[in-house]
Amino acid sequence: DAAVAEALDQAGHHAIELDMLGLRARRTRRATLDFSGIAKGYGVDRVADLLRSRGVRHFLVEVGGELFGAGLKPDGQPWWIDLEAPPGAPFPPVRVALHELAIATSGDYRRWHEHAGRRYAHSIDPATGRPSINGVRSVTVLHPSCMHADAWATALTIAGPDAGLAM
Repeated sequence: DAAVAEALDQAGHHAIELDMLGLRARRTRRATLDFSGIAKGYGVDRVADLLRSRGVRHFLVEVGGELFGAGLKPDGQPWWIDLEAPPGAPFPPVRVALHELAIATSGDYRRWHEHAGRRYAHSIDPATGRPSINGVRSVTVLHPSCMHADAWATALTIAGPDAGLAM
């Protein structure tokens, strides 16, 4: 409980003042920034930007399961991606075409840890400072920006089924 309370004290966007015009940020109290919720998506976007800057029009970029597809495959088909369903999911596999579109998934069935015989999701709920326990197994987001898809997948997973669907 003490470690969680200390972590929560360091968390929150209120500890950072942003000056968007000056492109500056300043912390107003002790704070830690963790960009892991967008890092893979950001990496995908940077590689896609590099490829475009070199004139490459048809490509698929993947970093740790986050993807962006541009143009078409050599056979003229789009970049088809099959979504992995969480184990025991009561729905059939879903296939999507990535054409100038990114896809990111956040879920608790791939990354988790076990402590004292109990399984915990890797996503931390910022309201409690503890692993998310809202029953959401997986969220997949399609977006033109992989970093945004990555961020939304994480945020919607933590928000839970009701608030997430409302968003």
